[in-house]
Amino acid sequence: MSLRLSGVTLTYPDGDDGRVVAVDDASLTVEPGQVIALTGPSGCGKSSLLAVAGTLIRPDSGLVEIAGTAVGELFEPDRARIRREQVGFIFQRDNLLPDLTVVEQLLLTAHLRGERPSRHREEARELLDAVGLAGQEETLPRRLSGGMRQRVNIARALMGPRRVLLIDEPTSALDSQRGHDVIELIVRLTRERHLAALLVTHDLASLNVGRPGGVDGLIEMLDGRLIGGDQTAVS
Repeated sequence: MSLRLSGVTLTYPDGDDGRVVAVDDASLTVEPGQVIALTGPSGCGKSSLLAVAGTLIRPDSGLVEIAGTAVGELFEPDRARIRREQVGFIFQRDNLLPDLTVVEQLLLTAHLRGERPSRHREEARELLDAVGLAGQEETLPRRLSGGMRQRVNIARALMGPRRVLLIDEPTSALDSQRGHDVIELIVRLTRERHLAALLVTHDLASLNVGRPGGVDGLIEMLDGRLIGGDQTAVS
């Protein structure tokens, strides 16, 4: 089940009567098992496009499909349900809660879906093992390195029946080696779990586009428009 955006335009108010265009007629498709990277200068609309893809913002026009469902046509409670259940977010900051252990960070996502966290403890442990954090389940965030905290962030985003993974600058606070490792981990888990992943980044050196362990394609964004990159990923 893919992520598809078609003709998406998003504007924001600018002064009394004007509008500024954040995303301008953007179309792209990310297939299951793919990681497509989106790059461009600050302020070009990358994070706005990511927010639209994750149903956090409703665009002015255009189509957004998640796993075959046109989410723009849904009422907000149904959009929120799809967001909770099918979309995993990896933000630039890990946003870990300081008083929760590593495993509790993951189990919180089940609680937010209205499910009993205890039923998902084994899933959480398996994910922590998958990101290289076996044995750290009861550790508090302050005892983790930056790279380990980002791995918790990745594992948390994968909890539940995810279909789409949206990632915003996951390496910005990491050195080059840890950044490379995090991208490689995201790519591996995306393929293993058959997710459609869209990754916003300035860190081109860690992407290894088209190589083993690297992302599948790179699209550039400028002034709200998608202007190039891997044409197999662009509708």
